[in-house]
Amino acid sequence: MITVENVSKYFNRQTILHDVSFALNEGEILGLLGPNGAGKTTLMRIINQIISADKGHVTFDGNLIQEKHLLEIGYLPEERGLYQSMTVEKQIAYLGRLRGMSSVDVKHQLNYWLDKFDIQAWRKLRIEELSKGMAQKIQFICTVLHAPKVLILDEPFSGFDPLNIELIRQELLEFKKKGHSIIISTHNMNSVEEICDRAVLINKGQKLLEGSIQEIREQNKEGLYKISFTGNMIAFANALWAGYEIIDKEVHSDDTFTVYLKMRKGNEINDLLNAVIDQVKITGIETVLPSMEKVFVKTINAQKEISSE
Repeated sequence: MITVENVSKYFNRQTILHDVSFALNEGEILGLLGPNGAGKTTLMRIINQIISADKGHVTFDGNLIQEKHLLEIGYLPEERGLYQSMTVEKQIAYLGRLRGMSSVDVKHQLNYWLDKFDIQAWRKLRIEELSKGMAQKIQFICTVLHAPKVLILDEPFSGFDPLNIELIRQELLEFKKKGHSIIISTHNMNSVEEICDRAVLINKGQKLLEGSIQEIREQNKEGLYKISFTGNMIAFANALWAGYEIIDKEVHSDDTFTVYLKMRKGNEINDLLNAVIDQVKITGIETVLPSMEKVFVKTINAQKEISSE
């Protein structure tokens, strides 16, 4: 749906984005990740034609992106922008009309979303009377009211409690099921793992990683295994040799354990099984993949080390 090709942006001789390329496919949720100041918001503004790229270009559904395409995009900026003196219903209706919706469609969608979020009682309240979380819900409704083909959301979970974070997650998954495409910029790595199909990681304006969540975690695995067994813990530990390191363990009962083990010196899982199979009964074994948060920190730190050399 959206392709970013070799996009660069400079401000006051400073490089904000350098030769960034990636694609948002139809019907997927893409996580746009990076620390503060990485260039994520600038990239989102370029896609939405708020600012222009100095090099490269963006396409929408195979065509160079133009103003007409913005009617098919829902953009939730990090800096929330509601008119404080407007009532909830007038604010939603106003932004719906700006997106090209008819009055009839606006009324229908307004009632649909107020019912869906169980907030009909808010419709006559002014924005300034709402809490931060309440205003966030209204901003989200304004973003999705016109059922855009593409959603671009900058920190959509910011300001929400856990219940409302889950509510927004479920709504995004519903949009995905209907074939909509979504870009999410977030620091909430749990949400990335739970709902994103793929991720792009940028830092200092450069793309460092791109791939499916599973691929990225697989590529960064560190030889850590989770092994459950019944038997004697001491016998299990004694059966190991210098090629393994016990990182952690969980004691479930006197003879039931889960151990987190790290491989060393190129040993394989079969070597481990051969070492302990006569000592304990293995009930489960799995590779432990690093979380996206760990991958994030590892990749950023690796870039810092390279830059300092």
